[in-house]
Amino acid sequence: MANSKSWKKIFDNYKVLDHDFNKSPFPLSATQIKRACQKFKETGEKEVRILCKQDNREDRPDIFQKHNLFLLPVKNGYYNIIKGEGYVDIPEIKKEVTIYPSKLDFQLDTAKIGNSEMQHLDYAYAASLIRTFTNDPSLILTIRGRKYTPDFEFRVGKQIIKVSSVQTEVDAGYEGREQVVLIEAKNFSATNVIIRQLYYPFRQWQGQTKKKVITLFFDKESGKDVYSIWQFEFEDPKNYNSIKLVKSGKFRIKEK
Repeated sequence: MANSKSWKKIFDNYKVLDHDFNKSPFPLSATQIKRACQKFKETGEKEVRILCKQDNREDRPDIFQKHNLFLLPVKNGYYNIIKGEGYVDIPEIKKEVTIYPSKLDFQLDTAKIGNSEMQHLDYAYAASLIRTFTNDPSLILTIRGRKYTPDFEFRVGKQIIKVSSVQTEVDAGYEGREQVVLIEAKNFSATNVIIRQLYYPFRQWQGQTKKKVITLFFDKESGKDVYSIWQFEFEDPKNYNSIKLVKSGKFRIKEK
């Protein structure tokens, strides 16, 4: 991994591996990271934002992978190194592609220009695929962009993690009569993703509404008009690892 030298220096400087992760996560600040990596030449070896971006299992530096560790932001400029499973598998959907007839009575020309996550998601919503998958015709787009979480805490194993005003982002959030649907979208086929990308927005919006909050993972296969959707739920909202797959499907939208 490109960041492995930097993280080995951080771990050595602060004796991270001497910490008892059975009792608590290891706290680490952006200031400490900068201090440990200040003599590295390359931007990717010392830029905190780059060093702390570990969106899938394979993004983790060698020392994290070897010792079953992952990283979570807990406050602006502060992180926890945590022992345990930080990621959830995005399983291959082996069932046949469902041909989904668009609910629109005209074709969308502009939706086919480009290849962004938001664009594909907007097209799926416009065709009512999101409403159909969730069995909720009342869904309206109400959430988009960056927000900051309220204070909350949760556990990974016996470790207690306390979060305070961490920036989160959902690609789209929809509210219906009885539920709120949050979506994390990719425009490539991911095999796993850090649970945080689903969990932090879930905890954030669960505190803002009494409606049920559900989380979807969405992708469009590169070069194919196939839209895949996975619905996850957290059986215990205070347990980071209680994430479970509820259902999934893959669809090809057929315009009229």
